[in-house]
Amino acid sequence: MRWTLKPKPAQEDIDRLSAELNVEKLIAQLLLQRGISDYDEAKAFFRPELDHLHDPFLMKDMDKAVARIEQAIVNGENILVYGDYDVDGTTSVSLMSSFLMEFYPNVATYIPDRYSEGYGISFQGIDFAEDNDVSLIIALDCGIKAVEKVAYAKKKGIDIIVCDHHRPGDILPEAVAILDPKQEDCTYPYKELCGCGVGFKLIQALASKQGRTMEDLVPYLDLVATAIAADIVPITGENRVLAHYGLQVINSSPRIGIQALIDQTKKRELTITDVVFIIAPRINAAGRMKHGHHAVALLSETDFTTAQQFASEIELFNTERRGLDQEITEEALVQIRENEEEGRFTSVVYNENWHKGVIGIVASRLTETYYRPTLVFTKSGDKLAASARSVKGFDIYNALEGCSDCLEQFGGHMYAAGLTLLEEQYETFKQQFEKVVRETIDPDLLQPEISIDAQIGLEEITPKLMRILKQFAPFGPGNMTPVFLAEGVKDSGYARGVGDGEKHLKAALSQNGSNPIGAIGFNLGDKLDVVKRIKSFDAVFSLDENEWNGTVSLQLKLRDIR
Repeated sequence: MRWTLKPKPAQEDIDRLSAELNVEKLIAQLLLQRGISDYDEAKAFFRPELDHLHDPFLMKDMDKAVARIEQAIVNGENILVYGDYDVDGTTSVSLMSSFLMEFYPNVATYIPDRYSEGYGISFQGIDFAEDNDVSLIIALDCGIKAVEKVAYAKKKGIDIIVCDHHRPGDILPEAVAILDPKQEDCTYPYKELCGCGVGFKLIQALASKQGRTMEDLVPYLDLVATAIAADIVPITGENRVLAHYGLQVINSSPRIGIQALIDQTKKRELTITDVVFIIAPRINAAGRMKHGHHAVALLSETDFTTAQQFASEIELFNTERRGLDQEITEEALVQIRENEEEGRFTSVVYNENWHKGVIGIVASRLTETYYRPTLVFTKSGDKLAASARSVKGFDIYNALEGCSDCLEQFGGHMYAAGLTLLEEQYETFKQQFEKVVRETIDPDLLQPEISIDAQIGLEEITPKLMRILKQFAPFGPGNMTPVFLAEGVKDSGYARGVGDGEKHLKAALSQNGSNPIGAIGFNLGDKLDVVKRIKSFDAVFSLDENEWNGTVSLQLKLRDIR
């Protein structure tokens, strides 16, 4: 691992903010590193308020979108709420459809089949709309590149409102309204909303025209927080407010479908991390293993017994998904070991029999193992489809753009993307992708980095510090859990390997005679010899609480040692 200590802000700024907020200098330093430099910004950070949310009508085309929906309601038109099959898409569809159906009955939902239709708006979905006399489609978490599909719908007399957060291409679809803050000429103040977040801004705008307040919409924020967590968008600005209140809903009065999922896990209070690793994979499993409409049905259900039944089915999908994910990851690792030459900057693997629903997870696993931009391909109809994953600091979307002459279509973000190509283009693409990455990536990015906020002494770690750090949550991109470096620490003599195969490290560390603090290092079991053999070492860690037999104690969550 490459250890990088973040630049320390100017001492005079630390001293000033520390005095202004009456907090320790370490806290002032952490806040300045997050761009928080005065009392008002700190108050907004620690006490997010609903009135910090922006006026939805600041988003380009919001007035057009609201007017078209209002017109559809007045005319008694059939509305189809259309979304992608992942967590962001299915939460978006549940959000929009359940909101509209509070006051308007002619609303149906549609999730494309991952295998027969692929990502985004499909010709099949538009045909479904035509067959069911739909004249307005609200497309969520997709549509910004669906130029041909929107034109096809228009010919059939079907209007489309696009609510997306992906990067637009050079040509925009001729939709009746396009809500996407990443459009260059959209002046909306916050650019990092997820698809469900853009959908939420639309229901916020519709609700305001009905005289309703933000407080009336809080029950929908469990869906928005789930999408924010799953889509790994920055938890800054507006996303921080939405995630903060959404987590409160998840932990106090979530919708029945989310409660049924939580009941499957036996968790008491969920953090954003729990949503990422516990709730999101289960919602995703429906679209991966069966069909995304199972997830929408669960998230929209109002009868608890039925929701429990749906949740049990989704739990089975998730178990099946885990088995496939492990199996395909092993096969892909063998393929890389046996077929790839030394010194490659990318991993590109293909097997026509791999399950399309898990190739994104497999790409993430391979990236963790080899730490380089990775694509996993499988057969999809008469083409090949791939999921792409990147390493920190490298824009894989831009790299794919540099290979676009080989591709049928592609879309996504800096760190994750999807694409399709013709089978005969595979080898050409593989070579071109390697060339583009080799020429554009900083080689340092091919070594995983631990970004360290501050160097501290173990004696500075107190329950008071932990109480304040907990208020930095919810954590995520743009506001990661603070990571610390302590130099010259040593084990109390009881370090051991724990867990299956002793792959985790458990120890109690002290520094300059300080009281030992318990430490756990997940997947650091191979460092046990260093801890036992070396007189003192440096440790990088975050702070955590360990609950055992009803007693809560501070512990270090080790990230690396050397």
